[in-house]
Amino acid sequence: MSEHNSEPTQAANTPAPPQPTAADRGPGATPDPEATQVVDGATPVPQPGQQTVPVGSVLPGGEQPVDATVTQPVLNRDARLDPPATPEPPAIDYQQRVGPRPLDRPAVDPSSAAVFGRPAGVDGAFSPTAPAPTPVGTFTSAPPPPESLSSAFGRPPGDSDVVLQRPPGSPAASAQDDPMWTEDGFDPWRDPAAGAVIGPPALDREPDDSAGTAKRPPGGQLSLTEVLFGRRVKPVALGILGLVALLIGAVGGLVGWVVARGGDALTSDVTLAQAEAGKERPAGSVSDIAARVRPAVVSIEVRMEQGGGTGSGVLIDGAGYIVTNWHVVTLEGRADDKAKITTVFTDGTRAEAKLVGTDPKTDLAVIKVAVTNPTVLQFGNSDDLKVGDAVIAVGSPLGLTDTVTEGIVSALHRPVVAGGDNGQAPITYDAIQTDASINQGNSGGPLVDSTGALVGINSAIRSSGSGNTGSVGLGFAIPSNDAKRIAEMIIRDGKVKHADLGANVRSVSAETAEGAQVVNVTEGGAASRAGIAEGDVIRKLGDRQVRNAAELTVAVRSHQPGQTVPVVLARQGQELTIQVTLQSD
Repeated sequence: MSEHNSEPTQAANTPAPPQPTAADRGPGATPDPEATQVVDGATPVPQPGQQTVPVGSVLPGGEQPVDATVTQPVLNRDARLDPPATPEPPAIDYQQRVGPRPLDRPAVDPSSAAVFGRPAGVDGAFSPTAPAPTPVGTFTSAPPPPESLSSAFGRPPGDSDVVLQRPPGSPAASAQDDPMWTEDGFDPWRDPAAGAVIGPPALDREPDDSAGTAKRPPGGQLSLTEVLFGRRVKPVALGILGLVALLIGAVGGLVGWVVARGGDALTSDVTLAQAEAGKERPAGSVSDIAARVRPAVVSIEVRMEQGGGTGSGVLIDGAGYIVTNWHVVTLEGRADDKAKITTVFTDGTRAEAKLVGTDPKTDLAVIKVAVTNPTVLQFGNSDDLKVGDAVIAVGSPLGLTDTVTEGIVSALHRPVVAGGDNGQAPITYDAIQTDASINQGNSGGPLVDSTGALVGINSAIRSSGSGNTGSVGLGFAIPSNDAKRIAEMIIRDGKVKHADLGANVRSVSAETAEGAQVVNVTEGGAASRAGIAEGDVIRKLGDRQVRNAAELTVAVRSHQPGQTVPVVLARQGQELTIQVTLQSD
């Protein structure tokens, strides 16, 4: 790219137009040294476009030119193209060759020159040190064409001087029709307006493939060694190869046997006994009992405006009666008449329950649901239990419904005192102690024996304190005999009556007397009428030994109101036996 000035002022700065070469002048032409032009006093230079044809030169087409000089446009001082003043046609009888195009440089503004011009300090090409192009190699002549192509497309013999190209400037020759076609004939191949016509098939019959196909002779078959190894192998080499393979297999087998015999360092040589899986659970197994008991156990949800709680219950009657704990359905006395009680069965069925009645003194309650053909649990005889008998607890501890735990009877006739909060009287009952896991939510659920009979209602646990309210293996259940008796009274009468001694007592422990000491007696009560006085220590009631106040309470409630029982007491160091007729509370 060249850097241009917008207004060139000296003609000397304008490069001279390219000089015509010998090729431009035609065959045999030579430059004319006299054809020059003086530009504004500068050194004479050859006049561009001027061409001299010497006499006797042979022109294309064999014509003889005359001596003539063609004058081309001359560059003036401003390097502008000006036509010659008096152009004269050349005095030759052939068309003159076109000369170089006149040089016309338009004005260039500085902004374009700054963008497209050479960078500062660069006078020549942008890459003057560019390496020369890589040589393409030695040029060789092409081989002569085949004789068939030469005879078809080459010049006829003797016509080597014939030139197929027309001379420059000669008029185009008129096309000649093929004499094969007449002027009035119709050639559909040469008429673009001719329509398509379906012609006859190219072949009269289908080619016979079998005729032109030569059958190949069968070749030799490859042997097994050639297939496996790609070449023929000597029998000796095959034998050696087989022997090596046998040795490798023997060594590998020996190593595997040693490793297997030695054993893995991470495994033990001890073989665990494999127990056959039983297809049927034997009768009386935990799974068998749980399968029969679980449909009769429900989860109880109590909701009121100020909160709610959950517990468990057990169906005891086909009419829909459910036995549970008093503290479950009343939220330990906090629930009101607007509390909503809902039961959830093991199959997910939900039913709203109605409160039938409660017994706060023994922590028992009865509710009723409207269901058809429910599964009920039969009462067992809690008096037949022995310490060590297997028992199963079912319920919803901590909201985990349908939970089964197993244990044994740890103790019998264990007096339990619970509650007494919110102005309520303490709850006292003669409990069955068990190590079956019982937690919050198990309350009201059944405790069954090895036959699946109901022997207790889970009610309380003993915790280790320090905020730990979980099971520590000390759970307590209300005996089924007491639960059955109280539930029948609630269903029949809607309330419960307990036997009453008519005296307030406290536990004492001394070398001379141990039991329940009378603090005061109720005027007109059973104790007052029997002659029991303040300060007496009751040591036995009926057949039950009394060692503290709780045992006296459960001993009295184990009898019916109006029943007369013997009471053994200590008074001023003497032991007395008094007959007492119990009253109702």
